[in-house]
Order: sequence, then structure tokens, then C-alpha cells
Amino acid sequence: MSTPSSESGSAPPEELPLGTTPPFARMHRWLKRGIMICLVALVVEGAFTVPALALWYGWPTLSLQEICDEMIKVRYDDDTLECQYPADFNAPPLGGQAEAAGQTTARDEWGVQPKPGWDHIGFRELVHRHNERIAREGGGG
Repeated sequence: MSTPSSESGSAPPEELPLGTTPPFARMHRWLKRGIMICLVALVVEGAFTVPALALWYGWPTLSLQEICDEMIKVRYDDDTLECQYPADFNAPPLGGQAEAAGQTTARDEWGVQPKPGWDHIGFRELVHRHNERIAREGGGG
């Protein structure tokens, strides 16, 4: 009377990953694709973040060490601070005191949501601050 169609039952069932039932196989496939896209996007974003920030803060005019020094001077409003390079092995998070332990010059407002007291750092502003500091130190001595 009726002949079975070529679509019904002729193809063997596909292999599903362990723990995936046939009704959810399509959803799992789309989840895997979405997760892989997000992971690739995170890797690409991470690969461009550090170079972009270094350019923003003043590299190659300033070395990465000088950028670190200027950032600490701005954060803690203290021209005498410098980055420790290379960092000690006993430095946080492995041990020792925190970076700003005993620091009292910062103008931050502490609370549930701390607010930094320093101004936002503009494009290559650290270069200008560095040059002004060098001129003050050279002109005063």
C-alpha cells in the first residue's frame, strides 16, 4: 500500500557525545560553537589589550618600566615611588606585604565601592608627566 520514504529510518543514527541525548544534540552543538567563538574572542582581545594600553600610556617613548613608575606615582600621589623590577619572589600574592602597605599619600575614597582620587590618564599623558618631572628635577638642581 504505502512505501517507506527514503528519509525515515534508512540512515544509521549519528554518534552522539557521551551524555548527550538525541533531543538535545542540536542544542549542544550550538552551545559548543558559541563557547568556542567566545573563547577565541577572549584570546584575541587579550592579545591586543597589553600592546594597546602600552601605546596609550606612552610606549615606545617610555619603556614599560618607566610607564610602571609613572603609574605608581600617579596612583599614590608620591613622586618618590618606583616599581620594583624584577619583583621579589616573596612579593604578593606569594607572600610579603601588599604593594601599597603603609601608603598614606593616596587620595582615594574608601568604602564599599572605592573611588580613585587621581584623574583619568589621557593619551600619552604619562610622557608629559615624565618630561615635566625630569625638567623639575634637572632645573632645581
